[in-house]
Parts: sequence; C-alpha cells; structure tokens
Amino acid sequence: MSEPEERVENDEAAAGAGRGAAMPWLRIRETVPPWQQWALGALPIAALLGLWWLVTAGATAEARWISPTILPSPLEVARSLRSLWFDRALTRNLLISLYRVVAGFAVGVAFAFPLALMMGSFSKVKAMFNPLAVFGAYLPIPALVPLTLSLLGTGERQKIGFLALAFVVYLLPLIAEAVEGVDQVYLKTAYTVGASRLQAVMKVLLPIAWPDIFQSLRLGFGVGWSYIILAEMVDIGHGLGGIIITSQRRGPREHIYLVLLVIVGLAYLTDRVWALGGRLLFPYKQESR
Repeated sequence: MSEPEERVENDEAAAGAGRGAAMPWLRIRETVPPWQQWALGALPIAALLGLWWLVTAGATAEARWISPTILPSPLEVARSLRSLWFDRALTRNLLISLYRVVAGFAVGVAFAFPLALMMGSFSKVKAMFNPLAVFGAYLPIPALVPLTLSLLGTGERQKIGFLALAFVVYLLPLIAEAVEGVDQVYLKTAYTVGASRLQAVMKVLLPIAWPDIFQSLRLGFGVGWSYIILAEMVDIGHGLGGIIITSQRRGPREHIYLVLLVIVGLAYLTDRVWALGGRLLFPYKQESR
C-alpha cells in the first residue's frame, strides 16, 4: 500500500473511532482484493438473474407476473440458442456486425486521430475546431441515422458511415485532451535541444500521450457495440441488429434477449483483447479496468 493510501485509511480509521466506527467494512478508497472484486461484482448480476427468474416463473402465462411474449424466462432464452445458432445463422451475422464495427472504427479513427492530434498540439487549431467538437458532444447519436440515410442511402456504406461519424464524435475530444495533457516541461526540453515543431509533436507529444490515446481508442471501440443496433435497424438484413428487429416483429422474442447477451459478451471479449494489447504495449501503465 502506498503512503497516501495508508494515510487516508489511518485518518478515516481515527475519525471512525471517534464516531463509533460506523460501517467498518466500508472505507473510502480502500484496496479491495481481486477475489472480493469478483464476488462483489457477481452480486448485482446474481440479483438481477434471480429477479428475472422470479418474475418469469410459472408453467403458464397466467401464472407469471410478466407475460412470456414480453419477457421470456432465462431457461427459455437459453433453450432458444439452438434455433438462433442454426435458423438465424448466428455466427455469420455476428461476424458481419463485427466487421461493421471494425470498419466504422477504422474510418472514424482515420478522420479523428490527425485532427485531434493537431487540436491537442496547436492552440489555434483547437480554437478553430473546438466549437464543432462541443457541438458533437451534445449531438444525439440517433440523429445521425437520418443524416447518413440522406447522404449514403440504405446500403452497407450507410451503416459503416453512421458508425464512423459516431466514433469521430466520441474520439475527437478524448484524443485531443490526451495530447493536450502532456506536461509542458517535455516540450521545453525538446526545444532546448533544438527540436522542430514537427519533431516536438511526433517525437515528444505523441509518444507520451500514446497510453492515454490507446485507452481512449479502447473505450471508443466498446461504445461502438452500443451503436450497432442503430446502424443495423435500417434496411434490415444481416447482422445482430437485424436479428433483433426481425425477432421483435416476427418472433421468437427469446432471440432478442439472447442477441443482447451475445453483444455484451462480444463487447467484453474485445475489451479484454484491448486490455491485453495495452499491457503489452505499455507495461509501465497500471491497468485500471
């Protein structure tokens, strides 16, 4: 335990002793062992599953609190995996959605990264484009759907274009902030040894900001999974979003909840890949998630 953490716990313990040490198991910013983190994280999930089972328990629809046409039971959702896998081609549609997220992310980063690097490096560039970044921060992402439909039609380009715009809106301020957050002392040192502006940006600001930029890219890629349904709800065809909309209209409803679980699981797995990449590329940065 570091000295500041130890001081915080000691101060809180002393203050708690004077008040009767209320809730000794709950301390501000205490270090939680990994096994406790897993156990505490599992509690709300178990409670949610238990509540789900409770409100959907019953052999008939009349015996349930919620109709199976609205919320099927966990067992019914699990049993629908076979039909989802074979009848709805889950693997193929999953790969299609993954391709769209990756393609939209690549296009979005290609636009956002150089502009954000310039905004974080040069104050005049930031002054020029910051109003657009602020406008994008307050722009409802679903509003981009009709915009991309008007510009790109209803095909594959619209889906990738919508995701790319969403990624640009999300990543632009984060990457600019990461570059701008580099301490001024590094720039002064670079200028002292005769570095040019280009060298200062590419060999000082960018390398130092890379860990924070990588974290922003990781968060942005995860956000893309929350946009995939919006991207695929227009011109319903292939993809996980298409399965959800089709199941909502024609059934079975179990597929809706199962696909949502698949999206969450896939987002978690891709996030773990990003986390592994972060540990390999930046071993000196402590993993925070």
